[in-house]
Amino acid sequence: MGSQQHDSAWRPILSGALGERAREAIQAIADRLHQVPADWVPEGMPKLFRNGAANNPSLAGGRAGLATFYAYLAQTGAREPNQQRALQLLDDAVDLTARTSLRASLYAGFTGVAWATEYVQRVLLEHSEEDLNAAIDEALVEYVSHSPWQAEYDLVYGLVGFGVYALERLPRATAVQCLEQIIDRFDETAERGPEGITWRTIPELLPPHQRAMAPQGYYNLGVAHGVPAVIALLAEAGAAGVAHEKAQRLLDGAVPWLLARRLPDGAPACFPYWIGPGLEASASRLAWCYGDPGIAATLLLAARRVGHAGWEREAVELARRAAQRRPEDSGVLDGGLCHGAAGVAHLFNRMYQATGDEQLGDAARVWFEHTLALRRDEQGMAGFAAWMAAPDGEQSWVADPHLLTGAAGIGLALLAATSDVEPTWDRVLLVSIPPKPG
Repeated sequence: MGSQQHDSAWRPILSGALGERAREAIQAIADRLHQVPADWVPEGMPKLFRNGAANNPSLAGGRAGLATFYAYLAQTGAREPNQQRALQLLDDAVDLTARTSLRASLYAGFTGVAWATEYVQRVLLEHSEEDLNAAIDEALVEYVSHSPWQAEYDLVYGLVGFGVYALERLPRATAVQCLEQIIDRFDETAERGPEGITWRTIPELLPPHQRAMAPQGYYNLGVAHGVPAVIALLAEAGAAGVAHEKAQRLLDGAVPWLLARRLPDGAPACFPYWIGPGLEASASRLAWCYGDPGIAATLLLAARRVGHAGWEREAVELARRAAQRRPEDSGVLDGGLCHGAAGVAHLFNRMYQATGDEQLGDAARVWFEHTLALRRDEQGMAGFAAWMAAPDGEQSWVADPHLLTGAAGIGLALLAATSDVEPTWDRVLLVSIPPKPG
């Protein structure tokens, strides 16, 4: 990705009164996030964001994510003071990472801080003398060379996430090495059958409640933790010329396997959350992390990267069907990128910008309007609250400033809807769909 900057034909999708409401919300988010104390973590925040540290450096739930928001804000409008805010938050994240015990993951670990460093420096600084991520590259190359691979393969915690970081670092030799090793691990762990190629999440890697439900493990169909993200990563790596033949072989098996998992006609959604022995294939909600919009976006990305017209037709059909689901029937409760209204809106906006399909553009506007309707005075962060499970399992509304589930992510999606600057930050979601050739 780092070496694949494509010409942007990005256009704002919101105008008039709706555009004004979006811009006002963006400013309120920017002002509110700047007031969040450095050591503040709301009660009830899931472990994904806490990492045992009060002041969190991570991409999904900490300073690196906030730096990403301010960097894009600086790109799209007022350079100052947003550039300085982004760079200071990034410095904080890097310093905290050096002093905190973090796992390697993209979303909750040091790899995500390194991704944000690469992204923020690229969009804000013309040239940086020091390569702050060289040591990260070397550590990841060594880590992903472990075979047989027995850790997570997914985007949030595992191999796919490491691959997203490596793509951002291309064309460096260490980034190529890292991607090659990751594709080798996918080749080694792939399950091959009559319907294609897939990857199983083993029970040892499941949280207790899911392990009880799926004692033999399962096959995950969500972008955050499952096969769709593998498909997108393989397509990106192959298009970048890294392990092209091996990546293409895996891709040619994985896409048919995924498409064969569609639910019967008449189901509320096209795809379930997951499948496996003894599991009921229940229709997923509408979201990026799990659901038809996320699958459609990653499939469309793969189709464009390899020039596969059939896959593109499948992706657009899936997106159009998802566009027909109303917010009240979608399972969406709050506004965040991961499983909220802004995430759904951004996916439809991304796919509309890539295809020009007006049905998808209309769906994006509906979902941005719904995002703004979720805003309440004196609630959450700049009016946006996140519906989250506390450590004891109780659900509650949380004032969440963060990128993946909170106000920073909502702000990023609204910025992309009101700006003519392509939102390249969404490479971390694996939905940065290239335009049509020519």
